[in-house]
Amino acid sequence: MNMEGLRKSILAGSWYPADPDILRRDIEKYIRNVPDQELEADIVSIIVPHAGYIYSGQVAAYAYKLVQGKNYDAVIIVGPSHRVAFRAISIYSQGAFETPLGVTPIHERIAGEMKHISKIIVDYPAAHAEEHSLEIQLPFLQSVLGRFSFIPLIMGDQSAAVCRELASVISQVAEGRRILIVASSDLSHFHDYQKAKELDEIVLKNIKNDNVEGLLNDLAHGKTEACGGGPVAVAMLAAGQLGARHSQLLKYANSGDVTGDKESVVGYMSAALYR
Repeated sequence: MNMEGLRKSILAGSWYPADPDILRRDIEKYIRNVPDQELEADIVSIIVPHAGYIYSGQVAAYAYKLVQGKNYDAVIIVGPSHRVAFRAISIYSQGAFETPLGVTPIHERIAGEMKHISKIIVDYPAAHAEEHSLEIQLPFLQSVLGRFSFIPLIMGDQSAAVCRELASVISQVAEGRRILIVASSDLSHFHDYQKAKELDEIVLKNIKNDNVEGLLNDLAHGKTEACGGGPVAVAMLAAGQLGARHSQLLKYANSGDVTGDKESVVGYMSAALYR
């Protein structure tokens, strides 16, 4: 592991607690609050939100509880770029990410394979420097999986063509390995409560129906919104190529359910794709 490439937390103390004991207790509480559910399946991918934990942590816990204690050769996390505009997929291919719960290494061999397969996957460190959509997932993963290695991917381009290429790359490197794909996405932003639910239901319906083409079309034509719509489509496409034929919506809520302010909300959901 190349510790020269250590990316330190930018969210500790704001988006989630900086104190490891408090952070661990919060995540354990979110997990405990999820009703037990039987899903005797091989989970290939989960879709989770990426807001601060007080807003979306409980929604995310519904997905993370399903993979608690499971073993994976690697985790691939795909998120959208919020801070930097670029026309590619940025991979963080060497080193590790640090959170208050510890240091999680990059799976450098798989990262190298991905860059070799596709020229759209590049090292672009600036995309990772201030991005929250990947880091916000790590404390949950560290809590439910323990020790693991991962590959962080930020989508600067969420077009359908790029989604298809990235999904193909993921399915190729996952062949013969046990890989968990994590898609990081919030839903609609800053509509009133009812409008948000209407827009979000379009995304939820496409996921429930395993209709990735419908999702891509609805996003492209402005019929719905998801800031990580590309990562969701990538997860659905790659999971399908890896034999996942089933999807389950686990939880939906929006920020108005937490804050009580229903004038301008952000939508969150969690889901699982499995075989």
